[in-house]
Amino acid sequence: MSEKLKDRFFTQHSLNAMADAIMQVYPQFDKIRFLHLVVGPEWSDLELKARMRHTTQCLSQTLPDSYLDALHVLKEVASVVTGFEAMCLPDFVEVFGLGYWDASLEALRKFTRYSSSEFAIRPFLDRSPEKGMAFMRSCARDPHENVRRFASEGCRPRLPWAMNLPGFIKDPEPIRPILETLINDPSEFVRRSVANNLNDISKDHPEIMLDWCETWMGMSPHADKIIKHACRTLLKSGHNRALKLFGYGDGTQVKILEAKIHPVVLKIGESTTFSYKLEIKSPEPMRIRLEYVMEYMKLSGKTSRKVFKLTENTYSPGIRSFNKTHAFTNMSTRKHYPGRHRIGLQVNGEIKHTFEVDLQP
Repeated sequence: MSEKLKDRFFTQHSLNAMADAIMQVYPQFDKIRFLHLVVGPEWSDLELKARMRHTTQCLSQTLPDSYLDALHVLKEVASVVTGFEAMCLPDFVEVFGLGYWDASLEALRKFTRYSSSEFAIRPFLDRSPEKGMAFMRSCARDPHENVRRFASEGCRPRLPWAMNLPGFIKDPEPIRPILETLINDPSEFVRRSVANNLNDISKDHPEIMLDWCETWMGMSPHADKIIKHACRTLLKSGHNRALKLFGYGDGTQVKILEAKIHPVVLKIGESTTFSYKLEIKSPEPMRIRLEYVMEYMKLSGKTSRKVFKLTENTYSPGIRSFNKTHAFTNMSTRKHYPGRHRIGLQVNGEIKHTFEVDLQP
């Protein structure tokens, strides 16, 4: 069995290293008390993010009582505390620093160079969006790529593992200047955050997001690549305007022929293979995006949908053959359940043919 993520961090060794680093700049730090507080009776039951927050609370009991004095200590050790443990530093600001805006925001700017302040900034943005986004716009122009990425990642409306930003979900316009600044950033690390932010926005405001993308399209090869990645959810869902933005042709000019699948009855852990021929009837070469859509049976009896990309290319008129093997193997990210599963062959966002397989225990 693979090691759980929560057991890779906040180990005895890493907590000792964190405490030793703090003692170097704050000799009064009670390391023994800190470690005793952290690894209490409920420690083993806590998941990774809960362990982070618990460690933050323990720091508050062993650092100076003054928030600003405690923050000074944490800023001094920011460059030497590593791993997920380093996330406790911005988390300290999130929990205790809302009453000290200027000092807290500048601390987050410093901390994000070494770990990430993307979770910690969100209560600030939620409480005062205008003031918070003015700070984020300054971060978007920072020389350090981690700070620039933080400017985009921190204001994502639906950042995973983090609190949502309801104001930006309702109206994403305050985010636009940051994304416009960073979409052509020299760092791919930063640009991919821009794509993820745009993808978040597309889930609530696809037309607004596409308005922005159409404006920025052609700015540079970097920008075009990021826009493509940003539109991934829209493309998988068959959004017509997104498909047209990237030149995908009219799906009515394409047919699926001789679609076959074997086996149609299989057990969890086994695989099935499907094949088909694609007939392109357009008079000119056509840009094609091929995917297949899995409708997995869940334990509840409902289905969950996942789109898998097969290929995309420009094809001349004619007939071409394709095949794919799909495994129903349990993974840490997906568990399979018995029942009828559907596989849809999707061409330029349109389901052209559907298979059904019977998955058994």
